[in-house]
Amino acid sequence: MELDDLKGLIELLKDTDITELQVEQDSMKVKIKREKLLSSIELSKSIVSQERPAEIAEDTQRLITVTSPIVGTFYRSSSPEAEPFIEAGARVKKGQVVCIIEAMKLMNEIESEADGVVVRILVENGQTVEYGEPLFLIEPV
Repeated sequence: MELDDLKGLIELLKDTDITELQVEQDSMKVKIKREKLLSSIELSKSIVSQERPAEIAEDTQRLITVTSPIVGTFYRSSSPEAEPFIEAGARVKKGQVVCIIEAMKLMNEIESEADGVVVRILVENGQTVEYGEPLFLIEPV
């Protein structure tokens, strides 16, 4: 089984409710398992109410959850001395880099999925993140 085949399997599972898949091919066995996460709406209601209750709590269904596309280490800036890419309350544009996730010594820039305002940063700098783990909540504008 090639790396592209594995990426394809992971991509197929991304938008499904399946949390575990095992594939056997020739002498190779691959098992893909992911934790079932709370929906962004459920997560938003508990977190957002602490940030800007009057403005956002009314419309938590509109919040966009930016999730980690890979397993790795989350970094808010490009280096320890650099300013963070974004802060809570900042406006972001679709395609703007919001963080870096280091995986296997490769630095992967993670971009915003929409124009909006960062409501909450859900992970700490240097924290290990899992595939699909929520990183940011963004209120679209």
